Amino acid sequence: MYRFLLTPRWIALHVVVLLVIPAFVFLGRWQFGRFEERSANSHDVTANLAAAPVPLESLAGQGVKEADRFRTVTATGTYDPAHALVVRRRPQDGRPGFYVLTPLKLADSRAVIVNRGWVKVGATADTPPDVPAPPGGQVTVTGRLRLGETEESSGIKERPGLPPGQVLLIDPASIGKGLPYRLLDGYVELTRQQPATDPAPAPVPEPDVGAGGGLNFAYGVQWWLFIGVAVGGWILLIRREVADRKRGETTGSETAGSEAAGSEDSAKDGASSGPKDGAGSGADDAASRAANGGGSSGSPADPANRSESISGG
Repeated sequence: MYRFLLTPRWIALHVVVLLVIPAFVFLGRWQFGRFEERSANSHDVTANLAAAPVPLESLAGQGVKEADRFRTVTATGTYDPAHALVVRRRPQDGRPGFYVLTPLKLADSRAVIVNRGWVKVGATADTPPDVPAPPGGQVTVTGRLRLGETEESSGIKERPGLPPGQVLLIDPASIGKGLPYRLLDGYVELTRQQPATDPAPAPVPEPDVGAGGGLNFAYGVQWWLFIGVAVGGWILLIRREVADRKRGETTGSETAGSEAAGSEDSAKDGASSGPKDGAGSGADDAASRAANGGGSSGSPADPANRSESISGG
């Protein structure tokens, strides 16, 4: 009954199912891993955003760590507008624009890049945007500590030939090569400063921590549900094939039995009708001869009989 499972068509189906199951297991595990990573990242970022501000030098003096991303920091110094830059291709609220970078020189002769906010583009992408000037004198800034950007981390490819004062990446290591002082690692995303200025670049919104990878968890469950669908469909196809084959065998047996019964009835009808027909035919012939005088000599059609009838008459 189940020998059909060894036919080439079914063997191909078995192979597909056996390949699909581990693939779906892997994809589900990968999504669950992404869920754990994003949940941990969401937790860390949320905690850093809610933490009390700390001095910048305590976190960025020896290099910014991954765990310190978006930690609120404070720094005091003076802006250096002569070495200010703008960052291209930074849309905000659905509008194209630039980020405004201005070095903040600290008391120890070092400096840190401050992202003062966002401004809209000029007439063209190569036209210098209208950037509000930073406050003069000593300022105290408060902002979110960020890691320096790279091509790998941002997905943005740096390219030469940009207009003066424009960059594509916020990379302190690269920007610091053209400055007369040393930059601290990372940069500060400004949230407030004293004294404040008006007008000022638009603040950069807080990061969207999302649902902590909730979609990844749903995708993982979905991939594992697909395993049940694949196995269930495979079993359903086998059961349907078995049912079809049983139905075919039952139909074939009934047809053969009907044909055999028909042949037997025909044979019985032939045997019973043959002798009766022969006897009846012989009796009819005998009765006919008796009625005609017992033979051909007494037949009215005989010429001799007709002559006698005429003479006697």
